[in-house]
Amino acid sequence: MTKALVTGGAGFIGSNVVKLLTSEGFDVVVLDNFSSGYRKNLEPFANVYLVAADVRDQDAVARAMEDVEIVFHLAASVGNVRSIEQPVEDSDVNVIGTIRVLEAARRAGVRKFVCSSSAAIFGELQHLPIREDHPTEPDSPYGVSKLAEEKMCLSYSKLYGFETICLRYFNVYGVNQRYDSYGNVIPIFAHRLLRGQPLTIYGDGEQTRDFVNVVDVARANLLAAQSRGVSGAFNVASGVATTVNHLAAMMCSASHVESKIEYAEPRKGEVRDSRADISAARHSFGYEPTVPMTQGLIEYLAWARTEFLTT
Repeated sequence: MTKALVTGGAGFIGSNVVKLLTSEGFDVVVLDNFSSGYRKNLEPFANVYLVAADVRDQDAVARAMEDVEIVFHLAASVGNVRSIEQPVEDSDVNVIGTIRVLEAARRAGVRKFVCSSSAAIFGELQHLPIREDHPTEPDSPYGVSKLAEEKMCLSYSKLYGFETICLRYFNVYGVNQRYDSYGNVIPIFAHRLLRGQPLTIYGDGEQTRDFVNVVDVARANLLAAQSRGVSGAFNVASGVATTVNHLAAMMCSASHVESKIEYAEPRKGEVRDSRADISAARHSFGYEPTVPMTQGLIEYLAWARTEFLTT
């Protein structure tokens, strides 16, 4: 049985990775300090071994890494807005925390390291769709810290011989994504829709995002881990651009709730348009998005009704 460590495994994406790994027969260890993750996300997985600690805790990371073959590094301080408000914390977690995990992985002889990165590394886009070789000019401390995290992971791969894959997530959504005032648009819209509140769109709403369901993101992690002879950075997205105005309309339809739309000034640190080229991940380890957005939103809103209206 393959033993895997999932840092940030109680979080939104991490818990979906844990769910897939346990279904595939992995022996799973989770390292999480619950700063943004939830213990209830791990309740369905009785056989998961939990180390409740921060990724910056060297001893705890070493303990969690014992006999691990594959690392899925998802623990992070996430979000452009949060990073602007707390730039030191952002880099401390995303850069120093990642180095702690890499050092422990090196000492433990890990063979594969899958790191969660972000499309925030690109900054304002010069052309669409975005390939992995697009210039990286991040507009926020978060984008800077995730780019530094990538570079550190790939340098360890070259120096120490274990394969490292950095997955650049675009706009991930799905089950276990809770309301977040720091800018995740789908849970914010869901939270307001289900309470009969108006939806606020920053800017004119014609800005585009590449939304990808967390089920597809979890599968990308597994495929990356199972690949042989592959290292590098890869986009993980749907490859489809959706305007925020169209997203609002789809969510109203999926929830069967009509909502007033209010427009506000654009927010700092956010790009205008985004759409990924996912051909590199497709060719390198067989990644293919499978969840249509209409289906994903229906499933997410069904989960959100239970979660948001009872908490």
